[in-house]
Amino acid sequence: MRTGVVAQKVGMTRVFTEAGEHVPVTVLRLAQCQVVAHRTKDKNGYVALQLGSGERRTNNMSKADRGYFGKQNVEPKRKLAEFRVSDDAVIPVGAEITADHFVPGQFVDVCGISIGKGFAGGMKRWNFGGLRASHGVSISHRSIGSTGGRQDPGKTFKNKKMPGHMGVDRVTTLNLKVVQLDVERGLIMVEGAVPGAKGGWITVRDAVKKALPKDAPKPGKFREAAAKADAKAEAPAQQEGA
Repeated sequence: MRTGVVAQKVGMTRVFTEAGEHVPVTVLRLAQCQVVAHRTKDKNGYVALQLGSGERRTNNMSKADRGYFGKQNVEPKRKLAEFRVSDDAVIPVGAEITADHFVPGQFVDVCGISIGKGFAGGMKRWNFGGLRASHGVSISHRSIGSTGGRQDPGKTFKNKKMPGHMGVDRVTTLNLKVVQLDVERGLIMVEGAVPGAKGGWITVRDAVKKALPKDAPKPGKFREAAAKADAKAEAPAQQEGA
C-alpha cells in the first residue's frame, strides 16, 4: 500500500484527447509535498508517513512547531496529513513526492472539505420537495412539513433531516481518473469535480476499489532532499581520494 499526497486545488479546466473529445478536469498542485515524519510499529503501533505541503512563515508559528520541523530538518509546512503504508512503501524523511507518483489512467480517491453554504433550508440541504406551490398553501411553500409525532413520542427525534448548517464537511470522492500530469510544475489533472474551494487542501491516494496499475512506481516517485543527495555524491569522491 503506497502513500498518498497532499495537494492544493487550483481550479477546473478541460483537456482534449487525441480523438478531439474534451474532458473536464480539476487541476491539483503539489506545493513541495515532503515527508515530514515516520510512524512506526515500535513507537506508534502502526506504519504511516506524515506528509506536509505548502509554505509557512516561521514568525507565525509557535516555538513547539518550529522545533518539530527543525528536528526533522524539513521546512515548515502549512498542511499536514498522515497516510498508512505497508512496510515496503516507506519513503525517507525530507523526500519530495513528485507528480509522476501517479500514472495517467489510474484511478484515485480524493478527499477535501466541501464549500460552506451557511444556514440552508430543508429543500436545499436535503433535496425535499416542499409543499404545494398553488392552492391551499399560504407563504410556506418551501416548508419541510411535519417534524414530530403526537403525544407519543411527544418529541422530535435526533438526527432528523431539518434546516441547518450546510457544507464544511469532509467529503471523499471515489474512483476519479488521472488524465494528465505535469511533473515540472507539479500538476495532477483529475477527471471530474473535486470537493472543496479553490486554494483548498486536498488529499489524493490510490483508489481502494480499483486495482493499482502495474506501471505505478513503488514505493513511489520522489526526489530526495538536497542535503542527502549532496552527501551521497560526496561519499564516492572521498573514497576515491582516500
